[in-house]
Amino acid sequence: MDLKLYDTLTKDKRAFVPLDPRNVRMYVCGPTVYDFAHIGNARPVIVFDVLFRLLRHIYGDSHVTYVRNITDVDDKINDRALRDYPGLPLNEAIRKVTEKTATQFRADVDALGCLQPTVEPRATDFVLPRPDGKTDMVSLIKTLIDRGHAYEANGEVLFDTASMPDYGQLSGRKLEEQQAGARIAVDAHKKHAADFVLWKQSSADEPGWDSPWGRGRPGWHIECSAMSAAYLGETFDIHGGGLDLIFPHHENEIAQSRCAHGTHAMANYWLHNGFLQVEGEKMSKSLGNFVTINDLLETDKFGGKRWDGPTLRLAMLRTHYRQPIDWTVKGLEEAERTLRNWANILERNQTSFVDESAPANSVAAALADDLNTPMAIAEMHKLAEGARKDDLGSAQALHNSAKWLGIFDSSIFSSEALSSIGQAAVKLTSPEFQREISAKIEARTAARARKDWKESDRIRDELAAMGVAIKDSKEGTTWEIAR
Repeated sequence: MDLKLYDTLTKDKRAFVPLDPRNVRMYVCGPTVYDFAHIGNARPVIVFDVLFRLLRHIYGDSHVTYVRNITDVDDKINDRALRDYPGLPLNEAIRKVTEKTATQFRADVDALGCLQPTVEPRATDFVLPRPDGKTDMVSLIKTLIDRGHAYEANGEVLFDTASMPDYGQLSGRKLEEQQAGARIAVDAHKKHAADFVLWKQSSADEPGWDSPWGRGRPGWHIECSAMSAAYLGETFDIHGGGLDLIFPHHENEIAQSRCAHGTHAMANYWLHNGFLQVEGEKMSKSLGNFVTINDLLETDKFGGKRWDGPTLRLAMLRTHYRQPIDWTVKGLEEAERTLRNWANILERNQTSFVDESAPANSVAAALADDLNTPMAIAEMHKLAEGARKDDLGSAQALHNSAKWLGIFDSSIFSSEALSSIGQAAVKLTSPEFQREISAKIEARTAARARKDWKESDRIRDELAAMGVAIKDSKEGTTWEIAR
């Protein structure tokens, strides 16, 4: 399968060629865990979960490494810790805040049908040199200083943007343009207005680590450079995140990583998802339209009802990941109706859960074209139409595709339907399975003709054990999946 992805750096959609097909590597910026994740935070999690699934489908589950970090050192976290736990020492308060919000984040994204990443490192575990020798922030900063790409000033260590001739390629921002509008008086200790912090001092009431530059804490950007290199190497395949991270975060990650390692690239493909609005407006607490994932799952704050994870996920995937999305009650209702419609079709066609799932070829092909989820969903609607006409192959393909895509969940089926659908339906489209049933029915018919009721009952029981119910009539014997 030929996979094509749009690369923000090269500004074109091109064929994906991994550095090593046996070890495809992807890094995505995760949450800063100072509060519950909002629905905008869910978009990159869902988008890159789909890409993770697709890469595993193409290259094999054991040949893809997906790293999504947790940022647990940040000034917003410090503020939240001081507010929520004023009587505790700061480091202990910070740990309480980050443990609570990180746990909630994992529960929320699990409900959205997302697979766990291969590795989920915490920033605080990569500040100082590690016993296992994995890349850490302090060592990266030392290397940047030694190579002439960073300097100390006014108690900080700063990256020297002028030391990198092609700084700004990802965002398209030229260094001289950034300098022209800078507030030089505020940043007088910088060599250049665009220079950014690698290490800053910590006061007594701020978290800090002892370093060659005094007690302090890392800048935001150096965290991801360290954690990505620790698990994926100096250059890897894909780096993802939201459009809002292109500048300054991803631009500065590239600068740090390339200059520290002396490489031509940090990642070979840069993918960014579009922005999210709520009912046509930018989401903000001041507008009263700020909604968390947990709000949607557990309360009636949005649309007067709780929404299940598959509905939220499908609603997100109905818009192409690079396009802006308007998060609306109407959109959620449409996604909910689609899932209910598919569920009814699958129940009528007597499909059931399967241990192994895979997308239909048409669904996979759509996703291979730069994660075209709207096209993939359109292909699933075609499968639903086939299933509505009693095409069992289409029904099974719809079921498998929905499960593989992460939008199949027991919540879209009634408990009664689930308990009544036999596991034999998994084999329903198998010619071998159908021939076996036909052979047993013929043998039972022959036993009945010779009045061998014991043998007839034995075969009936054997079919029942396979999940097959039979019905005798004047026209002959018919069968169906047992309910």
